[in-house]
Amino acid sequence: MGKRSDFKRRERDFYPTPYEAVFPLLPHLAPKTKFIEPCAGERDLVRHLTEHGHECVSASDISDSPGIDARHLTDGEGADAFITNPPWGRPVLHPIIVNLSNTLPTWLLFDADWMHTKQAVTYLERCLKIVSVARVKWMGPDSPHTGKDNCCWYLFDRNHPEPPVTQFFGKPWNI
Repeated sequence: MGKRSDFKRRERDFYPTPYEAVFPLLPHLAPKTKFIEPCAGERDLVRHLTEHGHECVSASDISDSPGIDARHLTDGEGADAFITNPPWGRPVLHPIIVNLSNTLPTWLLFDADWMHTKQAVTYLERCLKIVSVARVKWMGPDSPHTGKDNCCWYLFDRNHPEPPVTQFFGKPWNI
């Protein structure tokens, strides 16, 4: 699944979001946040967030209906934010960052190394927060293996004070 793994990647980068990846995000969400999940897969992230009192306004995935795609969504009505675990492949991820953050504040879960690359520079101009998650078990709770890549939640928003000041929040080690 990652760059240091010989596991075959899953179709559409489908890896259900484990609860331990969601826990570090919770303190950064306002109570009862209304969100849209545009890369919902089997709705694991939706379930985790709604269990904590947040409200899913809409959830979709490319497999639900051809043409529903986070790279082209423009309707954020009724929501406070987009929150999703998108595909990590850069040709899909980068357009998602731009499109969603043009509409609403956007929380995306993906690899931590990305922020240290040249390709990230343009997108970091929209990045307000980075919340460390570290490594999680993407293959299910019964898997003996965690992922080989650390990950983070990134908050992107085109409408932020200039110049952007990105806040970094380290992993909460008590989980």
